[in-house]
Amino acid sequence: MEFSLINFEYAVSGLLGGFLVGLTGVGGGSIMTPLLVLVFGIAPSAAVGTDLLYASITKASGVPIHAKKRHVDWAVVGWLSLGSLPASGLTLLLLQNMHTSVVFEAFLKKSVGVALVVTAAAILWKATRRGVLSFTGGEEEISELAGPSISASLKQPIIFTVITGIVLGCLVTLSSIGAGAVGTVVLVFLYPRFPITRIVGTDIAHAVPLTLIAGLGHLSLGHVNFSLLINLLIGSIPGVWLGSHASAGLSERWSRPILAILLLVIAAKMIGV
Repeated sequence: MEFSLINFEYAVSGLLGGFLVGLTGVGGGSIMTPLLVLVFGIAPSAAVGTDLLYASITKASGVPIHAKKRHVDWAVVGWLSLGSLPASGLTLLLLQNMHTSVVFEAFLKKSVGVALVVTAAAILWKATRRGVLSFTGGEEEISELAGPSISASLKQPIIFTVITGIVLGCLVTLSSIGAGAVGTVVLVFLYPRFPITRIVGTDIAHAVPLTLIAGLGHLSLGHVNFSLLINLLIGSIPGVWLGSHASAGLSERWSRPILAILLLVIAAKMIGV
């Protein structure tokens, strides 16, 4: 693989992806992976594998901050990981068996499309619940904003947390998408009394080992482009900073539905509709 330290186009992609993440709060995979596949013609396997390691590095930088502020429920992280990490490993075995198949890249591309549909649905849910999951929100009790809790009828929420981890493990390993938007929505249903900061901190802490394991698995299959990875990181750091500052004047009432529609359009292209 040809290695180039600086690639202007990839760095700008990282800048754009980071800016949109900071602006909307949506996970980078939902934006970055389709961008790499549809605009730059990167193979879906390389886009997914590289984005997974990219996500593990960027999310890991935020865990110490959330942990220091006691925004991470480590028990919930453990229950999610109990499902997601084995599921990720089994999914990687599936991908390994499909690795030489002529339909392999098409399968991953469609997986990204399906994950985008799920993410768009999660974004729309957020928009209709008065921004309950806004990353800039305060310490409001989720139960006061989210309405009746599904978990109120569940006698064993731990089991459903593990099941959630299994679903996320498969989804993220196949597409690099879902750990953020989908994970936070499910945590709201299962733990409605968690303040927003604990929802976000717990989700990020769980995403780090999941994306790392999945990313290393894709690395073992030769799906990581290190030149691309470095350039994405170079661009995304200032991009997130710029997007976070620009988000102050952005109304989520309009931005999230527009973003969800955009993701659905991209999903249609990825799936081939």
